[in-house]
Amino acid sequence: MTARSFVQTGRKIVAIGRNFSEHAKELGNAVPTKPFFFLKPTSSYVTSPGTIEIPAGCTVHHEVELGVVIGKSGRDIPAALASEHIAGYALALDLTARNVQDEAKKKGHPWSAAKGYDTFTPIRDPQNVRLWIEVAGQIRQDGVTDAMIFQIPQLVEHVSKIMRLEEGDLILTGTPKGVGPILPGETVVAGLESEGTELSRIEFQAVARD
Repeated sequence: MTARSFVQTGRKIVAIGRNFSEHAKELGNAVPTKPFFFLKPTSSYVTSPGTIEIPAGCTVHHEVELGVVIGKSGRDIPAALASEHIAGYALALDLTARNVQDEAKKKGHPWSAAKGYDTFTPIRDPQNVRLWIEVAGQIRQDGVTDAMIFQIPQLVEHVSKIMRLEEGDLILTGTPKGVGPILPGETVVAGLESEGTELSRIEFQAVARD
């Protein structure tokens, strides 16, 4: 498998929650002491350039993230061997129907509906370091991956202790502070940079879902 084929072949998306302390605080959540995650369906993928659908009645928030593409299946993977199971990296957005998520949290229900709408995982391939997102011409999020609470090897180890990581799976590693709404008609642009060099850029148009 190549890193570029995961959108077609991957079986699951594992999304890490609250892996940047400032993001946890901006939503009034406790900073976690160990990783936790939720699952997203692969039917939520949409590739760049593309269209983000805003469902009726949903307040949709952007979350720019670094994704880790699994290239070799395994479980109980030690952090020291995590790199052997990684095929590559991806620039991604983890879109959230925030009002749906807030209602589910109040009731103690899972967040799957808030995270799983079609087009809620815009994606493209590359590698590491600075993540930023611009909505309607304004920078909303701008952070670096060294601010992660739990680094990538720890995440691979933690997830693989609970479920087998399979070839083509994607781990979303968390988002920096600055999440906010996306409205129909707005242009969403995100980028990934290393030492001032842009490695990847994705662009989407937000539209109202029919």
